[in-house]
Amino acid sequence: MCEEFKDIIYEEKGQVAWVTLNRPATYNAFTPVMNREVTVALKKANQSDAIRAIVLTGAGRAFCSGEDLDGVTVDTDHGAILRARYHPMMQGMKQVEKPIIAAINGTAAGAGMSLALAADFRLVHEKAKFVSVFLGVGLIPDSGFLYQLPRMIGYAKALELAVLGKPLSAEDAQRCGLVTEVFAADEWEDGVASFSMKLAALPTKAIGLIKRLMIDGMNEGFLEVLEKEAQAQRIAGQSADHREGLEAFKHSRPPMFTGL
Repeated sequence: MCEEFKDIIYEEKGQVAWVTLNRPATYNAFTPVMNREVTVALKKANQSDAIRAIVLTGAGRAFCSGEDLDGVTVDTDHGAILRARYHPMMQGMKQVEKPIIAAINGTAAGAGMSLALAADFRLVHEKAKFVSVFLGVGLIPDSGFLYQLPRMIGYAKALELAVLGKPLSAEDAQRCGLVTEVFAADEWEDGVASFSMKLAALPTKAIGLIKRLMIDGMNEGFLEVLEKEAQAQRIAGQSADHREGLEAFKHSRPPMFTGL
């Protein structure tokens, strides 16, 4: 299944939705259209019963270079841009109940790095790198960067990346726990496809509950999370996948989850 967009490509391949940023000539720099289309594509995938995992990647040599600065002037209201375009996209990513994989095929810079941080898993090409770049134009990291990164790798390293702007290689990103897996060039396409299909075969409803609880747990007290955990476990316990898991266990066979 394929739907036409202007600045992205949306494809459904089996149980996996692929969202490809498609402005390779600008290293997939964000435009208002791209922000909106990513938000729409993620919502579309989340609402489809056939889709159980989402891959977000870039066309060409880069993952995403951040905001397209060609339209930026000294009079630009960056706060207004964030509220109108980036905040809805990032909030939309956190509301998606299905696992989102950022397949970082090349450089993830600026808001492109923020986009990668907002995903649930990060698969990285061996030649790819992360770089903040914001301070180089006198701005602060945005689009959730300052929230996500210190929680992932700690305050000291996050501050170093945000202020000094030193690129973080795929190998170093894996070493500090930022990425799930790094693939060599000749393993890239097969590696991403294999990982996404394995993820799509897991109990999708339970994954969505895990995501929600982990996000809440970073900002709420222990007792509040325990109660939400009990509520979520009740929901998971009523799912078809739980019934299938029990049957598979009792009969010593692999489970065949459906995401329901």
